[in-house]
Amino acid sequence: MENGTLQIPVMAELAAQGKTPEVLFWVGCAGSFDDRYKRVTLAMVKILNKANINFAVLGTEEACTGDPAKRAGNEFLFQMQALSNIQVLNGYGIKKVVTACPHCFNTIKNEYPSLGGNYEVLHHSEFLQQLINQGKIRMKEGGNFKGKKITYHDSCYLGRANDIYEAPRQVLEALDAELVEMKRCRSKGLCCGAGGAQMFKEAERGKKEINIERVEEALNTGAEVIAAACPFCMTMMSDGVKNKNREGEVKVLDLAELIEAGL
Repeated sequence: MENGTLQIPVMAELAAQGKTPEVLFWVGCAGSFDDRYKRVTLAMVKILNKANINFAVLGTEEACTGDPAKRAGNEFLFQMQALSNIQVLNGYGIKKVVTACPHCFNTIKNEYPSLGGNYEVLHHSEFLQQLINQGKIRMKEGGNFKGKKITYHDSCYLGRANDIYEAPRQVLEALDAELVEMKRCRSKGLCCGAGGAQMFKEAERGKKEINIERVEEALNTGAEVIAAACPFCMTMMSDGVKNKNREGEVKVLDLAELIEAGL
């Protein structure tokens, strides 16, 4: 499949030629359907192409991992969705999965093994860090973000759930920008307010929305860019920046978009 000049190999097409890719890029619901997060998917594909990674996507054979169903308490629906995906992945002999969504990452890595789905699963922050360390992607000198202040928002499913704190920060270091930390970061980071299927329900009574609280912390760092690594966080932080009428001067960008812009 081609998107303009982008090469996006689809698993079924490769399998028909008797080929198995080194990496399956799991796009996820947001990366497939959310207009904002589709740009992250395209950035990731450009990076994979530039680094000459032998990868493929499942295309229409990819379904929701079942994370929202499980977190909302519907274990039956989760298992149906999970088993269907595992059947597809195992049918193709997939060994390594990379995804830009911490929710997909956490579910495939930690929930699928007990249902018969055993894969090496990497979040794109880890994979990008590997590509940078191996010299497979090189940043141009004095890139777009040189000297700019960037703050990184820790996704709950990456940080506290899977202990991934350094990889995203090391990816940002490659940009030659100034990383400014929020007061609550790493294991003490504050949730954006969307995880655990909270994204899909009405807010409960209280004095303030949690994403507004988090965005205020981000804006207090003086950062021009809020770096995110999760579609849920991306939505919540973007909404918070809009709420403060600061979208003109503060951008919310995914790690893949930041790296792709600096290639």
